[in-house]
Amino acid sequence: MQTPPPNEITPLLLRWSQGDEVALSLLLPVVYQELHRLAQSYLRRERADHTLQPTALINEAYLRLIKQDAPEWQSRSHFFGVAARLMRQILVENARSHVANKRGGGQVDLSLEEAWVYSGEKAAELVALDDALTALAKFDERKVRIIELRYFGGMSLEETATALDLSTATINNETRLARAWLHRELSRS
Repeated sequence: MQTPPPNEITPLLLRWSQGDEVALSLLLPVVYQELHRLAQSYLRRERADHTLQPTALINEAYLRLIKQDAPEWQSRSHFFGVAARLMRQILVENARSHVANKRGGGQVDLSLEEAWVYSGEKAAELVALDDALTALAKFDERKVRIIELRYFGGMSLEETATALDLSTATINNETRLARAWLHRELSRS
């Protein structure tokens, strides 16, 4: 089976939304490669001794994406926006678990893929960041989507602008404002 070019992702997503299993099988290799690139980009910003591999992160995000019954994908950017949000949720879930265990939570058996090693400080920072993003979303969802795409999805300024159908200047301004707001919120805690 031949792999379709990346510019055919949107039509394949739309066909998959309508229940076309052939479209899903054509889509999988292209989407997986793109998710892997995004995960690598995000994890490059983590500490040098981070043991989480991009493959473990995207495998979990990928499994959550394909488990959805008849997803209603609107476009390539919608799909990757959802993927970025899932990557954020996965990282935050693991960080919260790490913080809870550090504070005396019950011990659980983890598979090798789940055995991500976060320093306590990094896990707590990620949980605090998620809490701040949740607070920001209450009054400015667009800024949260930009942060998710840029930092959790690993998208460039231009890719984010394209995904959200905004100018790069707007994305740049919104990113600066969101970062300033998040910095202020995180400094309080």
